[in-house]
This record gives sequence, C-alpha cells and structure tokens, in this order.
Amino acid sequence: MLIAQVIGVALLGCALLSLLRSARSDVAVAVSVSLGVVLLALVMSRLADFITAILGMASTAGVNRLYLDTVLRVVGVAYLAAFVAQVCRDAGEGALAVKVELAGKVLILGMAAPLMFALLDTVLQVLPQ
Repeated sequence: MLIAQVIGVALLGCALLSLLRSARSDVAVAVSVSLGVVLLALVMSRLADFITAILGMASTAGVNRLYLDTVLRVVGVAYLAAFVAQVCRDAGEGALAVKVELAGKVLILGMAAPLMFALLDTVLQVLPQ
C-alpha cells in the first residue's frame, strides 16, 4: 500500500533529520529536500492516473481541453510553490518563503486570467443587453 511507504519514508526521514539538525543543519536541509523529492516521486504515478482519468472524463463531457490544462497547471504551480516555500522555511528563510508564495500566487493569477475572461464573456453573452 502506497500510504504505508509514504509514512515509512516520512518517519525514517524525521528520525534522521532530528539527529542531523543538531549536528549538521546544512546537511539536514539537503536531506529534507531529498526526502521531499522521494515522497513526490512515490506519489507521481497516482497523480498521473488521476490526470488521465480527469482528461478522459473531460473529453467525454466535451469540456475544452485548454480550460482543463490551465486548471491542472494552476494546481501544479500551487503545489510546487508550497513545496519550495516549505523548504525555504526548513532552511530558516521565512522571508524568502513568503516571496515564493507571493510569486506562486501572481503566476496563478496570470495563468487563470484567460479562464476568468472566458467566464466573464460567457456571462455577458447570457445577460440581456
């Protein structure tokens, strides 16, 4: 079961990081990032299955692929920005973490703008003039 693997890696990582933080904090940050990448790799296959299923349902429902791709990219940017911000916090760089989160939000806003404009255009077409 995948969750057992994730929990096992996380618990072993926590134990290792607890030992490293007091002795070698610089190495602890690298180990923390590495563990995050390993955990991400563990769940990537499930994520790919999910995306394939969503794309199949969207195709059956006749949803424009451009909209779905944009939503998936926005979700990806949100997860990556949160991951990098947490790595920055683990390294003791709280101010940098806030800037990464802000950059992620700005990128998401820019990526979502075409969807918002299309939605507004649709609403304006439905409303009587």
